[in-house]
Amino acid sequence: MQAFAINLWFDTQAKEAAEFYVSVFPNSRMGRMTYYTKEGFEFHHKPEGSVLTVEFVLNGTKYVNLNGGPQFKPNEAISFIVNCDTQEETDRMWEKLTEGGDPNAQACGWLKDKFGVSWQVVPDGFFELIGSPDKEMTARVLKEMFTMKKLDINVLRRAAQKK
Repeated sequence: MQAFAINLWFDTQAKEAAEFYVSVFPNSRMGRMTYYTKEGFEFHHKPEGSVLTVEFVLNGTKYVNLNGGPQFKPNEAISFIVNCDTQEETDRMWEKLTEGGDPNAQACGWLKDKFGVSWQVVPDGFFELIGSPDKEMTARVLKEMFTMKKLDINVLRRAAQKK
């Protein structure tokens, strides 16, 4: 049993967001949905029978989307890191997650999807480059990274090799 699940708050888009994320990530599936009843209407103001929560799994991690209302919106304080094995996978995940979203909302591998959720799409080898004990190399890599929207590991590796 997974000890934790990630909860995302939406106004009314919980099901639509879950379906989108399940379509993007492999080994993913939709789960149970719950619905609002007339009880508590004075608090939640949602029509009876409308979606309350949607459970789903993305590549083995459980999520619950909640239609909680317009009070809270996603922000950059929380983001999801997508670790990619290749640059091709990085490119593919970037394209899928930015579909209908704003790829220019952030930089350095960060993006916002069409629901306002922040993601970091990271190619394999990136964290090794920026975590190197060679401070001069790390500085060159970071300087290059700060010019990017989508990370390109090949460009970053070339920056690491320059002297």
